[in-house]
Amino acid sequence: MAKKIVTIVGARPQFIKAAAVSRELIKAGIEEKIIHTGQHFDDNMSKVFFDEMEIPKPHYNLDIHSLSHGAMTGRMIEEIEKILLIEKPDYLIVYGDTNSTLAGALAAQKLQIPIAHVEAGLRSFNMKMPEETNRILTDRISNLLFCPTDNAIENLKNEGFDNFTCKVIRTGDVMQDAAIFYDKMSYEKSLIINQLNLSHSNFVLCTLHRQENTDDINRLQNIIEALNILSEKYTIVLPLHPRTRNIIAKNNIKLKFKPIDPVGYFDMIQLIKNSKFIITDSGGLQKEAFFFKKFCITTRDETEWVELVKNGFNVVVGANKDKILHEANQLINKTADFDVDLYGNGKASKRIVSVLQESY
Repeated sequence: MAKKIVTIVGARPQFIKAAAVSRELIKAGIEEKIIHTGQHFDDNMSKVFFDEMEIPKPHYNLDIHSLSHGAMTGRMIEEIEKILLIEKPDYLIVYGDTNSTLAGALAAQKLQIPIAHVEAGLRSFNMKMPEETNRILTDRISNLLFCPTDNAIENLKNEGFDNFTCKVIRTGDVMQDAAIFYDKMSYEKSLIINQLNLSHSNFVLCTLHRQENTDDINRLQNIIEALNILSEKYTIVLPLHPRTRNIIAKNNIKLKFKPIDPVGYFDMIQLIKNSKFIITDSGGLQKEAFFFKKFCITTRDETEWVELVKNGFNVVVGANKDKILHEANQLINKTADFDVDLYGNGKASKRIVSVLQESY
């Protein structure tokens, strides 16, 4: 049984995912040390954030951010290695596909510390995405590959993982665990529906932040034009990151609706739950839409969450204005069975910890 775990996190979503697993590690009596690399520097990463969301506070904060990919990853490896030599864990846990994920895995591999990769096996098959490189390399050197979906397992089989000395396990998705845990809490703590004076189920929730959309002005313009047309029929709620807001202003792209500032996780849950449907280029929001029984239109050219597309909960439209509008119209009377078990129904963290207990 693993007695001591070191967990690597670097981005806000990873804290939320790690919190779900941390709750189960505590129940199992396994000691955990959390390293926050600082990759996504965020003023909202305050005491209130951790207290309100009942997230364990990091034991180490490396404060490494605002560097190039290579410099950031190299610095992280160096600093994580120092901590691993002190802590000597039985396992290192990494999440997803950030530079922090890869840095943690490389540092552990060099020290021959077993690695558990949560969200293993996901593929976009787009090697222009840094995340794709990170997840492929992390999978290859991990010992326990915790896959959220059947499709993730299939990807690993196709890459020959049956021939490697590792265990591939379908656990479900820890994001669903988190969504279920925070659902009630968000209802008690979020006031955003009333603050924005929103009519329930008559607004469309959108996010727009991925570089492939924001750095390509034609793509950005097409998506905004579609949202402008939809704003004649629906209230458009678009939490806009300052970087995207600046690009829109710099290129004189006109919005026919007023975006809002970025929101916290509790507010986002309430916006998802009360929306008509969702338009997004976010990976996580595609799943959260499903968790809260909402259809999703994805403004990317591919998605890692192909099971959502196969089952009719999500449609991938790229940055094509006409496709966005067509699919939005198709959703007006569309229904589906959202009770199908695609992601483990909130038991992924228990499965992960159970495997860790048996694997050392």
